[in-house]
Amino acid sequence: MLSVAPKSAYDSRIADVLGPFQRRIEAMPPGTCPITVQLMLLETGGAQTCGKCVPCRDGIPQLAALMRSVLNCEADESTLDTMRQLAQMVKDTSDCAIGYEAGKMVLEGLDAFAEEYQSHVQNKMCAEGVGQTVPCETKCPAHVNIPAYIGLVLEGDCEGAVKMIRKNNPWPTACALICEHPCEARCRRTLIDAPLNIRGIKKYAVDNAPADTVPVPKRLPDSGRKVAVVGGGPSGLTCAYYLALMGHQVTVYEGRKKLGGMMRYGIPAYRFPRERIDQDIRAILSVGGIDVRYESIIDDVEMARLSYDYDAIYVAVGAQGGKSLKLDGVDANGVMSAVQLLERIGDGDYPDFSGKKVVVIGGGNVAMDCARTSVRAGAEEVTVAYRRRIEDMTALHEEIEGAMSEGVEFMTLQSPLRIEKDEDGNVAALICQPQYIGAVKRGRPAPVDANKPTLRLEADIILIAVGQDIHSAPFEKFGMKAERTRFIADENLRAEGFENIFVGGDCQTGPKSAIMAIGAGKVAARNIDEYLGFHHKLDPEVEVPKARPNVREAYGRVNIVERPARERGRDFDHIEIPLCEEEIMQECSRCLRCDAFGCGVLEGGRVQYV
Repeated sequence: MLSVAPKSAYDSRIADVLGPFQRRIEAMPPGTCPITVQLMLLETGGAQTCGKCVPCRDGIPQLAALMRSVLNCEADESTLDTMRQLAQMVKDTSDCAIGYEAGKMVLEGLDAFAEEYQSHVQNKMCAEGVGQTVPCETKCPAHVNIPAYIGLVLEGDCEGAVKMIRKNNPWPTACALICEHPCEARCRRTLIDAPLNIRGIKKYAVDNAPADTVPVPKRLPDSGRKVAVVGGGPSGLTCAYYLALMGHQVTVYEGRKKLGGMMRYGIPAYRFPRERIDQDIRAILSVGGIDVRYESIIDDVEMARLSYDYDAIYVAVGAQGGKSLKLDGVDANGVMSAVQLLERIGDGDYPDFSGKKVVVIGGGNVAMDCARTSVRAGAEEVTVAYRRRIEDMTALHEEIEGAMSEGVEFMTLQSPLRIEKDEDGNVAALICQPQYIGAVKRGRPAPVDANKPTLRLEADIILIAVGQDIHSAPFEKFGMKAERTRFIADENLRAEGFENIFVGGDCQTGPKSAIMAIGAGKVAARNIDEYLGFHHKLDPEVEVPKARPNVREAYGRVNIVERPARERGRDFDHIEIPLCEEEIMQECSRCLRCDAFGCGVLEGGRVQYV
């Protein structure tokens, strides 16, 4: 007779075991030796083999033994050669993916981690820089002492938490509202249940202790040195803040009417209310020693003057130009870049799209901002046209989900082909070529033209959100070097060919995140201070609280929720609902305080500066 019972009685139990194993992989600590990681994955592959084919059954254990000898610093160059030959054989001759993917992984690792393998063979030790650190602090580009401010919030000291954040990041409100929270990616709490909602905890702190009500540290004595900062965005103002605290006189040259850069002119108010960004800016300027020159456009002549008048310069002009597409009809009335739209909103000029059909081209966070802004501007229909799949979009999942819930339609696997105009030169439609998803290239599946009829999307407005440009030409004329309009600098952010000019943020890395720009501003401030002959230390004026014992019971993660879509889609008010004290206390108590109980107590276990 047939049975409905599974053939293996252990399948469901194994599935229960694999959940924690998957969480363990996700929580792999930063700084782990890559050979250790490869060995773990290789042995997992060995455990998966069915034993049918010899290359997989016998080859994987042999590869694991060779790799373990490397990890134990017992191998020589011939071991690496043998590993490569054996891995190639396993890859080429195994019957199924369990075997050939294991061989491929070893081959790729031998190339990707060549220096680490050589260090184990030649120096009998890991390469410099390998070693576990506090995950959240390490993954934060500004290296904020996250366990400390979580501990302060847990003790009810939100003002102290803001001070602790400011030690490494003078934008506590900005990062509480719009940070992409890379700090949560490797949170060790994932081993038990789920990563902490670190951004949510920070938001609670600034909601209860607004940044402009928390005193900044006392400025150090005047140094007699002058520094010019070109650009008043997150990177430029971060640099200005720390330099001013160190006692230097700082002049910020800002090209627009207001400070904030792309945080003001690139992020809609429903995500980052303007009064909240002003709280951070007021706190930064309250340090003293910072003079702001608004509507100051810096060209090559001005750069020459600044280099003569100031002891050092930090260029942080961001990436504030919108990229376009080479499409027929792109010059039609009603076509604009995402940057143009968001710039207008930054100055309080909100569009009226009442009754309009809006199509947004792109799949990043800026595209989602444009789509959701169009909904609030009264558009009749809003459609996002994207040439890949939803899962390939670079936008945060919560941004995509938010746009969908507000009524934005997603037309994926549609590559823009041309823009159709009416007889008056106005936008009539976007014509798209359907795609199908193909082979993985540069880490993402690439779209390929499908043999299907073109798609016509009626449109009155087309917003192009496919990236941002850096205006480097005036600075290149002055003599600064750039590659693809991005300024060239060393790892200390010193501009190539100059001793006293530093560059950082989006104009040096290309468009990234606010927290990365903030981290660059802090590095530049420290290195400018060193260049000027100082080594100032800053005191956050708050103590790290003593760690409480770990809560080891599994809990659900407390998430920030948003106002109902039918309500929030009608205005530009902030979309997030504040977390209550009970939620925050539970979330804070989940922190395992790796700074006190984990690798943070070891030498090199912390990543801190300034």
